[in-house]
This record gives sequence, C-alpha cells and structure tokens, in this order.
Amino acid sequence: MREPFVLTNARIVTEDRVVTGSLVVRDGLVEAVDEGPSRTRSAIDLEGDWLLPGLVELHTDNLERQFTPRPGVRWPADAAMLTHDAQVAAAGITTVCDAICVGFYGGKSERLEYLNLSIEVLRRAQRAGALKAEHFLHLRLELTDPHMLELFEPLRDEPSLRLVSLMDHTPGQRQWRDLDRLRGFHLGREVKDEAEFQAMVARRIEEQRTYVERHRAAVLRLLDGHRAVRASHDDTTEAHVAEASACGCAIAEFPTTLEAARAARAAGMSIVMGAPNLVIGGSHSGNVAAAELVEHGLLDVFSSDYVPASLLQAAFLLREGFGIPMPDAIAPVTRIPADLLGLGDRGRIAPGARADLVRVREIGVTPTVLAVWREGWRIA
Repeated sequence: MREPFVLTNARIVTEDRVVTGSLVVRDGLVEAVDEGPSRTRSAIDLEGDWLLPGLVELHTDNLERQFTPRPGVRWPADAAMLTHDAQVAAAGITTVCDAICVGFYGGKSERLEYLNLSIEVLRRAQRAGALKAEHFLHLRLELTDPHMLELFEPLRDEPSLRLVSLMDHTPGQRQWRDLDRLRGFHLGREVKDEAEFQAMVARRIEEQRTYVERHRAAVLRLLDGHRAVRASHDDTTEAHVAEASACGCAIAEFPTTLEAARAARAAGMSIVMGAPNLVIGGSHSGNVAAAELVEHGLLDVFSSDYVPASLLQAAFLLREGFGIPMPDAIAPVTRIPADLLGLGDRGRIAPGARADLVRVREIGVTPTVLAVWREGWRIA
C-alpha cells in the first residue's frame, strides 16, 4: 500500500499551463493539482523547482553503449542493463523504448551479438522487478541484411514490443548518401584500404537489390494487426517518405533533409529528431539540423539517441532558444511520444494520470534532475 504524498511550492507543468502550487499523489496516480502552497504538514517542499511529467523515450542506443563501453570491451550483460536503466532514470526518463538492431550494416557487426542478449537481460530484469524505468522494445529492422527476417520472426510476439523501424543503410543514399563520410567511418575499422571499401560498397548495394523489397513485404505481413507502431528511418527524399507512408509508418525517424521532413508532415507522419542534434547545434553526420526543423514547425518528438540527459536539455532549449512556452517545450519529450505509443496514461500531469514525475532545477543554463518518481515511487 503506497502512502499518499504531496509536493508543494513547485512550478507544475501541465498540458496547457504552469501552475505555481501543489500536487497530490495517491495510489500511484495524480489526484489533484492545486494553486498555491499546501497546508499538509508532511508536504515535500520543492523550493520553486519545476515539476514535469516523466520523460518518454522512443529511441535510445544507450544499452548498446553499456555492453561496449570501449572498443573491444564486453561488459557483463546484466550489469550493463541495470546501468542503462539507472542512467535513463537519473535523466528523468520513466518510460523508455530500448532500440535494438535486428540485422546489421557494415561496421556494426557486434549488434548481431547484442540482439538476443539485450532481450534476455531485459526479460530477467523485468522478472526480478529490478528496473527503475518502464522498458519497451524498439526493434530496428535492417532490411538489407540477408538474415533480418529469420531474426525478426521469433521476436514478433515479444510482449514489450511497441515500436518497429524500417532501415536501409545502403551506401550512396539516406544517412550514407555522402560516400566520403562513409569512407571516413569505415577505414581502419571494418575495412583496411580503398579496395576493401569499394568491395563493401558493391556488396551492400547488391544486398539492397536482392533483399529490401522482399524483406519489406514480409515484414508488413508479420506486422499486420500488430500493435507495434511503425517508423521509417533516415528518409531523405519525397520518394522515401511516400514509400514509408505506404508501409503504414506513423513516424519519420531522423529525416536527413528539410525536403523529407516537409513530405512527412504532408503525409501526416510525426517527426522525430535526435536531441543531441539540437544540443550540439547540428547533426554530427552532416544532415539537417533539428533547429531548422523547429523553426519550420516540423518537429514533434525528441529522442535522446545516444545521450540520455539530452532529452531534458533539448526541451529547455526549446523554451530558452525559441521562446516556446514551457508546456509546449516539454510535450516533445513527454505527452507526444507517450500518445504515439498509445500510452495515454502518462506523459502529462493531470488528475488520473500516472504519477510519473521529475523535479528539475536550472543550474546556470543546465536543467538538472533532482528527483524522479514512477507511479508514485521514488526511483532517482
């Protein structure tokens, strides 16, 4: 039985306004949001800090980074999972979709090793009740991989599967349309010289011709009637977006050009960009800047991608850098991603919503998480 509690003297960010006042939590839910200080003697004084809904993450590679903290290092799997969970909770993330690759592309062959391992450690941690945040699966399907389909089929009915993205990392298009960037990424890693690089490019192009259409059709059959939301990845052209829309994709994940983002908006797709892109002032891959999409009204959701703390930073940058009101600034990291996943019980502070909450204080220009609650339980 959870004891009710009151948080007071907070700037509470609801869906449409900021309430300077108090919040009552009972049985893991928000019971009331009230103006002004609470008279409850046991109320927890937040000293004027922000109180936000728990953040909702659609795509993070952070678990993968814990498996391999340095090149060539393999960390114990269960420890990696618990470290990842602790890091996302400390960043204010209470609901997270762990992005796991099904199939791989050149330079990322270790991801095949992580596929089943990631799911096994997630299951073990869930059974043990050891996780702070609530975790779902985001399976990233590399359509060019010859073995993708046989890897994905047994995972289709995973209970925690909520998001599936369709990827094609063929050289010369999408993320790797600039072959010089691709060359710089691979030389010295998977290939030792230009001849090996050219052979890899030729092989990947042939694999695209052989497998992509066949795999896309098979995946769509497997997903027919499935609750998992579909996303496209790294769309670059209007044709890419049209193809994704025809596949039933509701999300355009990391469009690489303004053209693709505009096409996604016209197709009714929600647009996800990496929060690190906004925090560091642009794409490290040379693609369209998140700030440019914000300026054009073409951004719906942020993903922390490879830096969990960037999710909160991006929301505050929307407020400080673009003059966006706080309720609208936090929506891309709370309410909107929750609604995209069909999780209408969270991502907002309102009576009856889950008491997933984050206490935030601004230290200089940096929003800092001081406390996190999930369903009324303190987790960080």
